[in-house]
Amino acid sequence: MRSTASYYAGGEYHQPHFLDSCFLCHKHLSQNSDIYMYRGNTPFCSQECRQEQIETDEANEKRWKISSKRSNGVRQNKDSAKESDTNKAVRTGTVAVA
Repeated sequence: MRSTASYYAGGEYHQPHFLDSCFLCHKHLSQNSDIYMYRGNTPFCSQECRQEQIETDEANEKRWKISSKRSNGVRQNKDSAKESDTNKAVRTGTVAVA
């Protein structure tokens, strides 16, 4: 992730503007060059940097969905084991203890 540290200059603290540098490679973005945006307010210096971030995000989302499905599968197996326990034959009746 990108750091949003402020810096001290001339008696004042300055917060860098989010369009000052590329999110991926941190290259300075000049006012006379194109800025490629992704997901609202994430700036990139080139289509290549933006595409690399898109591919990274898609891979992370795919990995998250797979791990989510696996954990849901484990939960479903535990739930079906509970159901099979409740479907077992159980003797009922009165027990007298002397």
